[in-house]
Parts: sequence; C-alpha cells; structure tokens
Amino acid sequence: MPQPEPQQATAGARRVTAAFGAFGAFWLDFLVGDTPELLLGVLIVIGAGALVVHQRAPRAVAVAAIPVLAIALLIASVLRRARSRH
Repeated sequence: MPQPEPQQATAGARRVTAAFGAFGAFWLDFLVGDTPELLLGVLIVIGAGALVVHQRAPRAVAVAAIPVLAIALLIASVLRRARSRH
C-alpha cells in the first residue's frame, strides 16, 4: 500500500484537529453558554444526588433532594438575573 506524502498527511491532520476543535467549541458554548454558574450548579446537584445514593440513604431522600436542589438552583438563577437588571 503506498504511503501518503508528508504534505497530504499534514493537511489531513490539520483537518482532523480543526474538526475536533470545532466540536469542542460547540459543546463548550452549548453547555456553558452565557451562564457558566448554571453548569456548575447542575454539576453540584448531580454530584449531591450521587453522594446521597452512594451513602446508601433511603431512596426517598434522593428522590426529594434532587428536585429541591434543582428548584433552589432555578430560583437563585432567576434572582441573580433580576438583581443584575436593576
């Protein structure tokens, strides 16, 4: 099988690198967007839920804790936005 010339291999590597960079930029913009604190808050809610489950707490605790934390995150986000408009 013939080997590609170095110039062709370099151009192909640049295209792959650019594609991965564009893919990463898309996900960064999609997940973080304008409010990186919401991404952090969601990760904290998920982590807290995982911690509750890992500690072998009753399932009712996890079922109640995750929605309560998510609602608290939503309220904090709305209040923060309302304060920034004034």
